[in-house]
Amino acid sequence: MTRLRRTVSVLALMAVLSLVATACSAATTSGAPRAWSIVALGDSVPRGTHCDCRPYPPLTADDLTASSGRNVTATNDSVAGYTTAAVLRQLRQNRNVIAHVRAARAVEIEIGANDVGYSKSCGTNVECYLPRLPQLEKNLTSIVRRVDALTSGHRTLVVLLDYWSVWLGGQYAAAKGEDYVDAAAAVTDEVNRAIKATASKSHSEYVDLRAAFKGPDYSYDETHYLSSDGDHPNAKGHEQIAAAADAVIDKALHL
Repeated sequence: MTRLRRTVSVLALMAVLSLVATACSAATTSGAPRAWSIVALGDSVPRGTHCDCRPYPPLTADDLTASSGRNVTATNDSVAGYTTAAVLRQLRQNRNVIAHVRAARAVEIEIGANDVGYSKSCGTNVECYLPRLPQLEKNLTSIVRRVDALTSGHRTLVVLLDYWSVWLGGQYAAAKGEDYVDAAAAVTDEVNRAIKATASKSHSEYVDLRAAFKGPDYSYDETHYLSSDGDHPNAKGHEQIAAAADAVIDKALHL
């Protein structure tokens, strides 16, 4: 009888240890997923307009796959010509985009340039564009809040990217004259300030693309990163954006 009890006790202990091992294995697997996705929202820059190249959202996924060992994929839901109001509407009404964001591990957002697009009516009068900034920042804040609400069930990194110039850049801007260059820089300052402020308030990550394209003191000529329209990134530009975004995401997620 004593021997039987010992045998039963040993078998019971082995069963418990097996269950513990299984639970630990499951916890490890769920705590360190080997695959996740990035969703990109925004305008023609993340869309890859006028580039005929692989734009930065999938390039970011490629870089993260290489650096993390995970299988990282990208869904590019950006749309050329979109404003902050259009992205907010997309997040409220587009079922496909909503589903993509809900499943995302990281969401890249670059939007705002079209809210203050150059117009003949305002020309290089910077003051004429400034009344648009409060609504831009309000919409951007709502965009981040909407992403947070859609991903409330799990941790999702929100990454806000700014602009090297919201109008033409480099030598293309210089060809328009000094007044144009100065106005473009001033309006870009205001848009980037709004993006950076939103990132800070919402505890989102911020990618300084002006520094990535123009150097830490914003003094370099970024023409070599621009396509022939002078407005959108070329292949090298998208690679530069992806590298800057990857560095920020790597650091934030401790990859």
